Amino acid sequence: MRRPGTVGAATPTSNAVASTVARVVPPHGEPVVVELGPGTGSLSVGIRDRLPAAGRHVGIELDESMVRHLRLRLPEMETVHGDARELRNTLPRLGIDSADVIVSSIPWSLLSDEEQRDLLRQCCRNLAPGGAFTAMTYLPMRHSPGGRRFRNHLETSFGEVVTQTTWRSVPPMLHYTCRHPIV
Repeated sequence: MRRPGTVGAATPTSNAVASTVARVVPPHGEPVVVELGPGTGSLSVGIRDRLPAAGRHVGIELDESMVRHLRLRLPEMETVHGDARELRNTLPRLGIDSADVIVSSIPWSLLSDEEQRDLLRQCCRNLAPGGAFTAMTYLPMRHSPGGRRFRNHLETSFGEVVTQTTWRSVPPMLHYTCRHPIV
């Protein structure tokens, strides 16, 4: 809560949320999973536990202290200090053409309309065919102006948007799983 403009979570992500979100990670092959805003790594652990040994997990984190923490806690995840809004530049620099899954924990409801549209466009353009984009937000935030705007942008950016609520979280979490990018 000390950095409300950059930290979107009031508490670390629960195990229930982490296991729900991690279901989009392919359990076989060599999937590339890009995590935007991994924070303390609570969700990253769920991804790590599902990711096959040949997979690649990249976390892009804005906060330098969290980057240091993640590198110690999860050395198997490639943690990059950077801004999710620079995805178009970060992935090629890492030799990534596309991601099978993009998982977002960033505070979408706090982003401006233009930032939401631009970042979603970048996510769509960097998803592999058949890939999935997933984001989560606190359930009450879906009614905020930024939350409603985000949902509208998802609907116009993807051919399929599925929502699910994890009630075993305080506050409850709303998950969006999106496929078939339009933009």
